[in-house]
Amino acid sequence: MLEAFALSDKGCVRSNNEDYCLIDAERGLFVLADGMGGAKAGECASRLAVETVAETVLATEERDSRLLIRATEEANRRVLEAAHSDPSLEGMGTTLVAALEIGAELAIASVGDSRAYLLDERGLHVITDDQTWVNEVGRPLGLDEESLRHHPMRHVLTMAIGASAPLTINHYRVPLASGNLVLICSDGLHGVLEAPHMEQILSGVRTGATLEASCLALIDAAKQAGGPDNVTTVLMRKTG
Repeated sequence: MLEAFALSDKGCVRSNNEDYCLIDAERGLFVLADGMGGAKAGECASRLAVETVAETVLATEERDSRLLIRATEEANRRVLEAAHSDPSLEGMGTTLVAALEIGAELAIASVGDSRAYLLDERGLHVITDDQTWVNEVGRPLGLDEESLRHHPMRHVLTMAIGASAPLTINHYRVPLASGNLVLICSDGLHGVLEAPHMEQILSGVRTGATLEASCLALIDAAKQAGGPDNVTTVLMRKTG
């Protein structure tokens, strides 16, 4: 069983929040999306993608390793369909990261650059691979991290829900032990805070901090660092 808490904030610069998340701890489903597009299109894309994944997963009794992939493909189909049918939504898209508890493991699917992290006895490490120009082109070219941090292509995604069909979906299976923490977040968090700072905040759970307090602390830290984007955190803890 996983206990969970989620929190989202528009940040210090944006006028609206295009992130959207859903948690259903009882049924072990956790989904987050970071939308993009003009006007209200980003908000529409993220909400539609998350709700489609939830609808697809929760309507399926048998859970297996491909369930999240099928649900993500359906989310992509519906976002593309919605954009095609409404000119005001043309060009909308969203990242997506979804986690589903299956026995003693967590199945994770991701598209774009929203991330999942695991905090265990070894420390904090990222589970997902960003589908970005920086990760797929810049690093293989040998550009150093400081150059990549300021590169004009640093925000460019190579894959997003609503961008194309077929879709490339990254997927993972993560064994969980009692006390492990899993964080899923938008780039409004990981694009602003370095991993050691995030680990320091999350480690407070081991000394009595609640999941709610940790989510608040992560978002406050991102906003103190400028809060240039919407920031959303979903934090899970293995309890047994």
